[in-house]
Amino acid sequence: MVFDAIFKEPSIISYAQPSRPVSRSNPEHPHIQIVKELRKHASAEAMVLQTKAEAEHLSRLPECVGKSISANGMEESKSEEVATFLQQLQDHIGEEARALDDTYELREDSWERPEGGGGRTRAMADGKVFEKGGVNFSDVRGDSLPASATARKPELAGAPFRAMGVSVVIHPGNPFAPTSHFNVRYFEAETEKGRQWWFGGGFDLTPYYGFEEDVIHWHETARSVCEPYGEDLYPRLKKWCDEYFFLKHRNEPRGVGGIFFDDFAEGGFENAFAFVRNVGRGYIDAYFPIVERRWEHPDDMNHKEFQLYRRGRYVEFNLVYDRGTLFGLQSEGRTESILMSLPPEVSWRYDWHPEAGSEEARLYDYFLQPRDWLADKA
Repeated sequence: MVFDAIFKEPSIISYAQPSRPVSRSNPEHPHIQIVKELRKHASAEAMVLQTKAEAEHLSRLPECVGKSISANGMEESKSEEVATFLQQLQDHIGEEARALDDTYELREDSWERPEGGGGRTRAMADGKVFEKGGVNFSDVRGDSLPASATARKPELAGAPFRAMGVSVVIHPGNPFAPTSHFNVRYFEAETEKGRQWWFGGGFDLTPYYGFEEDVIHWHETARSVCEPYGEDLYPRLKKWCDEYFFLKHRNEPRGVGGIFFDDFAEGGFENAFAFVRNVGRGYIDAYFPIVERRWEHPDDMNHKEFQLYRRGRYVEFNLVYDRGTLFGLQSEGRTESILMSLPPEVSWRYDWHPEAGSEEARLYDYFLQPRDWLADKA
């Protein structure tokens, strides 16, 4: 597949390094021409909680995705194939971010984990568009799965494992441009029943000032990612995302959702892996056009103060509930990379509520309410 080529054969295509200002919508830009050509050819392709709080949180999640882990043993490891794809995906997302903002500082750290494996952290900071962000790859090994990976799979507790993934969090500077989170991950565990494997991941959007156009685009893209793999997949993964990214102690969602999945092995390895590749492409298509539309939106200090307040919810979720954060800390991963997801500035206000009828109130009253964003767009 042509899209796989950009992940597995990086020498085939070289991307131009743009100078600001650059519009990703400019049809003459060489980067856009390449992406359009790839998408044209690809159009025919189908396409871990240890704390009591999170254990309770997980118990609320639907058992809607994934088959029995004890039933999907494979004779030959596929981890190298997945690792190659993930590293190329990290590169590709970074290229998309740079095409939109070539002013941010980029720091790359390659690190090793004493127990086995390591990773490559790419941290963005102080850009005209992106205030902070990270596009991280990790590939770690260990003798015993930590609790955050086995809370729903007790039969795998203590099993030797290999876990890898790409994790992306991007915090734009403009309060009208939303924060996004993306992750895809792959696990293999050695058990008495053989080698067990599964995928997880998804993407979700956290706006501070909502635009219905943006949310519909986000969910339409998520639906298009899922459709080749079954008409019921998007509704299931959207529901899981809505229930997972929920701050129980605040009784409110983190954002407007997207898709989320774990323990995913549906249709066998090749089908599940193809779906994960599609999720990677879908995140790029879903997020960067929104940022391009909003990063220059007029704003003032009141808007910025509200953005910092809402970022507090992001921090709360990541430190209390997020499985990826907790898995990384429990598996003694690199702390700087794990906490890369936290925003650069944040604030909390005691018992604060937005003024009725304000732009800020509309976020709570409309955008953070459960809804089917595509109900009238079948």
